[in-house]
Amino acid sequence: MKLQAAISLLAVELCSAIPRPVIKTTQQTPLDLLKGDPYTKEWRDPWDKKIDSIGEKLDPLPWRNGQGATILGPENKERTRQNPDLMRPPSTDHGDMQNMRWSFADSHTRIEEGGWTRQTTTRELASSPSIAGVNMRLGPGVIRELHWHKEAEWAYVLSGSVRITTIDVEGGYFIDDLNEGDLWYFPSGYPHSLQGLGANGTEFLLVFDSGAFSEESTFLLTDWLSHTPKSVLGSNFRLPPKTFADSPKEKYIFQGRMPGSLESSLPKHGHVSKLNFTHHMLAQTPQKTSGGLVRIVDSSNFKISKTIAAAHLTIGPGAMREMHWHPNADEWSFFVKGRARMTIFGATGTARTFNYQAGDVGVVPQNMGHFIENLSETEDLVVLELFKADKFQDFSLFQWLGETPKKMVVDHLFNGDDKAGAKFLASIESADKDPIRGKSS
Repeated sequence: MKLQAAISLLAVELCSAIPRPVIKTTQQTPLDLLKGDPYTKEWRDPWDKKIDSIGEKLDPLPWRNGQGATILGPENKERTRQNPDLMRPPSTDHGDMQNMRWSFADSHTRIEEGGWTRQTTTRELASSPSIAGVNMRLGPGVIRELHWHKEAEWAYVLSGSVRITTIDVEGGYFIDDLNEGDLWYFPSGYPHSLQGLGANGTEFLLVFDSGAFSEESTFLLTDWLSHTPKSVLGSNFRLPPKTFADSPKEKYIFQGRMPGSLESSLPKHGHVSKLNFTHHMLAQTPQKTSGGLVRIVDSSNFKISKTIAAAHLTIGPGAMREMHWHPNADEWSFFVKGRARMTIFGATGTARTFNYQAGDVGVVPQNMGHFIENLSETEDLVVLELFKADKFQDFSLFQWLGETPKKMVVDHLFNGDDKAGAKFLASIESADKDPIRGKSS
């Protein structure tokens, strides 16, 4: 007994003689560790907590848990604040992954009479072969001229009001006025026009079902007529060829006359299309989650939209879009409001974290695991998730593990740690899918 006591005393003395590490994760709380300036050599964070460098007015530096160094060369501090997880990535990031982020602020803007347009395609974001996006503004009465595309067009009204016109393949016409949060969809080849309404016109996001789309490849009415012999135009419309002597070469976006009411603008002849080309997305009753609201629009409730499915997410302060993946298509996300971070898991030990804010585009290739975390503790994050698919589909990590045999889950994640395993099993017991998870206490 004396020998055992002596050995125990010696062990205590040896342990006390060993220098203690700065971090004692088993005894300190997260609040004890996460104090002070997070971009210093002294900062310690074993959990890779999110940091809202814009909201907290911080200048990110490449320090992580004592490793790194200051920057001596030139800096673009505004850019760094927008992308703190590029300057100081989480310790879990690893490997070589394509860039999955682009900002419309970096896209070339085409300025026209009363409006403008800018696009994000594979030329700007090579990691998005399935979807391209266009941000467009039309002033009051300004027209995006009659045209059509090889690609299908899905659109979300960001602000203001817009009138759309189209016809179907049976000659049925469709005209509608849309407001913020409304959608339209034109299948490939369907001719259409857009016109800004009201005092401020409109701004909207266009989404095309090919990443190689280009606004410069649009089939324009004026462009076609200007490249057709005047004699042919005369024969086609039963008019003297000189009628078209001064027809314009290309109008694209131009100031038009303010239209009358919807009823007064309907054609006197023809018939109304049997198809519905518009949908009121924000008027949908949302799915309420623990951390926000979800609205899903695909061919099940917007039947004409066969190639684009979408989800509108309102992620509350401190909340996150749960860990998940999409089995049927790449995700193309547009950030409408707020600031976010997203880590994309690409398998083979590869993961990379990106930051986003309003006006940015994010891409997640099909089947890659990811989450979307609201960086702000006070403001909502609003995101559009878009897919080249007829139906919205995702797999929830939480639900998958909750519906997997318990012993198998514990053997995978907590083999040898029964206490932690029991806590984990209790947390996933319900197996209820919660697409937007509220802030944890």
